Amino acid sequence: MSETSCYILDNGAYTAKVGFSTMEPKIVPNCIMKAKSERRRPFIGSQIEECRDASGLFYILPFQKGFLINWDTQKTIWDFIFSKECCPVNFSETPLIITEPIFNFSSIQEAMTEIFFEEYECQTLLRINATDLAEYNYRKAHKNECTVVVDSGYSYTYIVPYIKGKKYKQGIRRIDIGGKVLTNHLKEVLSYRQLNVMEESYVINQAKEDSCFVSQDFMADMEIARKKAPENTIVKDYVLPDYTTIRRGYLRDIVKPDEDLEQQTLRLNNERFAIPELLFRPSDVGIPQMGIPEAIMHSIEECPEVNKESLLENIVLYGGNTLFPGFRDRVYNEVRAFALDHFDVNVTLGENPITYAWEGGKLMFRDPDFYSFCMTREEYEEEGKALAFERFDI
Repeated sequence: MSETSCYILDNGAYTAKVGFSTMEPKIVPNCIMKAKSERRRPFIGSQIEECRDASGLFYILPFQKGFLINWDTQKTIWDFIFSKECCPVNFSETPLIITEPIFNFSSIQEAMTEIFFEEYECQTLLRINATDLAEYNYRKAHKNECTVVVDSGYSYTYIVPYIKGKKYKQGIRRIDIGGKVLTNHLKEVLSYRQLNVMEESYVINQAKEDSCFVSQDFMADMEIARKKAPENTIVKDYVLPDYTTIRRGYLRDIVKPDEDLEQQTLRLNNERFAIPELLFRPSDVGIPQMGIPEAIMHSIEECPEVNKESLLENIVLYGGNTLFPGFRDRVYNEVRAFALDHFDVNVTLGENPITYAWEGGKLMFRDPDFYSFCMTREEYEEEGKALAFERFDI
């Protein structure tokens, strides 16, 4: 086998990161969207950029609660991704690395394997968890033995400890909070306090990305948010897009009423840090689970005593939520407070957190043992579906 490049598809619930190992990855929304402005036309993946007016956008998502459920939708999006319009590929001569969730259901694994071998005529397939690719990426850079991978994405946050490159299953923790919960909570809070935005997932998701940050001292920031401007350094206006002159909203300082600039705005005050706070205190919205730093400690406590020191020194964060300003520092400060004083704690934010796992796939393709991890079409035709979930932990 001497293929010079590999096709890598990090198939996330919100975006798919896709491309050949010789290129930069493309980030494609993993959904079909329908707009009120153009009722006849569904927008698949990155076609949304062609939409004239993205207000009241309706999402059709292939994933529910982090698992691939809606196959018709997913197949439509994959057809778009593999087409000339996005990132064309011929699977009969290119190996494929595709990611799947941790503890994926065998029925989903079976269906995915079947689609790629039967419909896309794939020759060589590696189905792997995104956290495995992220851990591989980190281990290649740091030459360490143990890693704690924190994947905070759209549907959930996973904490996965690795010892000598293998998952330590007893230590895996899942928190049912991801970007979707944060956006939905922001929609509810704003709809209750100011303006009904329950239909505006797309716009409010952008507002969350542009405005929110992780507080280092929640109560102190709450005190600041109670003050009037100019003592209140947190309160800002978010200018909403009108899709004529403004394609994406933006944050601005509050203007005096007499300077009002005829733009529709949302006033964002404590929402700016109270929304990401859910990642650290899920119980605030009635989800009876631990926050990320506590879950990291729980995960490490489950691991063998001899590995705990190395695990605390190698915590890596990736996924969309880790982009909130202050996220890495807050995780570090809280884990540092939980951990025993004589242990060092080191928390790294993955370089480009969105594509961090994809880049791990690029490195894994160069591994001399790469093909021993893969499934081939011949093996699939001989052993059929039974092969779909007899995979190795890398």
